[in-house]
Amino acid sequence: MTSSFSCHHIFSIYSLQRRRRGLCCSTTLASSKTHKLRRNPNFSARHRVVPRASPPKNRRTPLESATEESKRPITRERLRKSDTSSPTAQNFVESISRLLPRLRNRFKLDELGFEILSIAWPAAFALAADPIASLVDTAFVGHLGSVELAAVGVSVSVFNLVSKLFNVPLLNITTSFVAEEQALLRKNSDDSNRIGQDQMLVDGQTKKYLPSISTSLALAAGIGIAEAVALSVGSGFLMNVMGIHVDSPMRAPAEHFLTLRAFGAPPIVIALAAQGTFRGFMDTKTPLYAVGAGNLLNAILDPILIFLFGLGIGGAAIATVISEYLIAFILLWKLNGRVSLVAPELDGRRVALYLNTVGLLVARTLAVLVTMTLATYMAAREGPVPMASHQICIQVWLAVSLLTDALALAGQALLASGYSGGNYDQARQVIYRVLQIGLVTGISLAATLFLGFGAFSSLFTTDSEVLEIARSGILFVAGSQPVNAIAFVLDGLYYGVSDFTYAAYSMVFVGLISLVFLLVAAPIFGLAGVWAGLFLFMALRVAAGLWRLGTRSGPWKMVWYEMEEKSD
Repeated sequence: MTSSFSCHHIFSIYSLQRRRRGLCCSTTLASSKTHKLRRNPNFSARHRVVPRASPPKNRRTPLESATEESKRPITRERLRKSDTSSPTAQNFVESISRLLPRLRNRFKLDELGFEILSIAWPAAFALAADPIASLVDTAFVGHLGSVELAAVGVSVSVFNLVSKLFNVPLLNITTSFVAEEQALLRKNSDDSNRIGQDQMLVDGQTKKYLPSISTSLALAAGIGIAEAVALSVGSGFLMNVMGIHVDSPMRAPAEHFLTLRAFGAPPIVIALAAQGTFRGFMDTKTPLYAVGAGNLLNAILDPILIFLFGLGIGGAAIATVISEYLIAFILLWKLNGRVSLVAPELDGRRVALYLNTVGLLVARTLAVLVTMTLATYMAAREGPVPMASHQICIQVWLAVSLLTDALALAGQALLASGYSGGNYDQARQVIYRVLQIGLVTGISLAATLFLGFGAFSSLFTTDSEVLEIARSGILFVAGSQPVNAIAFVLDGLYYGVSDFTYAAYSMVFVGLISLVFLLVAAPIFGLAGVWAGLFLFMALRVAAGLWRLGTRSGPWKMVWYEMEEKSD
């Protein structure tokens, strides 16, 4: 009896332990399925993110946390098992075969879709504000005479070239780095009331401190001052490069306008860095308001300074510079209310990381500019009428791209947030949804242009010969829109996972192929060869992007691994 009681007693204890263990496991599973809710400043709906891990004992900066995260032995071991060889064509075909069914699914605007659009639409309006402001400036300067108008056109082309080459890369880098640091801080924060390395006490207020913001603003100030000095001191040399000789009537007004316009370089670069920060916060409304206020001031000052004060094109330059300082002031003022703008010390490694990444994107931007410039040069060789037709087509082609470029921006910010926070399921959903929305947007734009390009092109000229050639380019302008949309969205996805190296090298490679095609096809087929070369340029960008996603190489390993593990 004693032995039976002992057996029964032991069995009861064992059963009780099993039940307690099961209860503990179920409680753990239930708690692991809880999600925090995060709000987007542009959108009231909320989406789920993975809950943060238990608080770390030692505080780390976001870069240190990211490095520690990437060095976890389990993750590395899992990646070695999942990627024992270099990317192959078989891997690419398998991945694309999994990706395409997702894109073919019925299009629907869920919470994530609405959030993407809520970020993209204000960004699209902000991007469109600058071209509209340029049109206003052109309209006022045009009343001064053809020489002044031509001089301003040359000066603005030089200024915009410098801006695209150096300023836009800094904007894209800041967006990604800020979004990444935001995600890492949410993941690693253990006490929002404690002043740690991610918070600073400024004027009696506790403010969030993100190292990427202060680094970006410091670099922006340095780049802006360097641009201002180079443009003002080297205005004469730049005019010679543009083919405006000393005896040209355009030379003096062009140099005068560029010298004054150069004083606006520092606020432009600083404002772009601030815009990148707000984009990293997924707030695109604040930059829209700031840019709108600045452009409105520019439109008011133009007639006052140009005509009332008699400053001519100098008045147009001064009005633009004042508006740029206003935009920078508004953005910095709003940003200062949310985060600390000044770092306690400047991290040399972080500056080096920024400069290296800026260098990569400058090379990428240079590849794009060289390709577009060669296309314009080959079109100009066909004569004034074909060149005028090409100009109409290319301006419409580029203007429409603002919509898909804004969509890429939304994908970049959301993907950077999910990827850096370790929420790879959310990262995959962002990729699927932004590609899906991009494809639908491209098809919609193509249909709109097919129906309305003929009437729309009449707004640019009344020359029947120019219009006839321009309308023959409808297949290029409209037919390439789906490809363009996917290409721009893929750019945003590159930046979202900080895949800057591949983005740069692939663009240089694609640009070289397109340059060779343009040099061969344009002399044979004329304007049709130029348009075919530009279409090839965009199609190769799409192919390079899909290859990168499909081969699951570089930072994309982490995104796709969990999905592959589940499928296995």
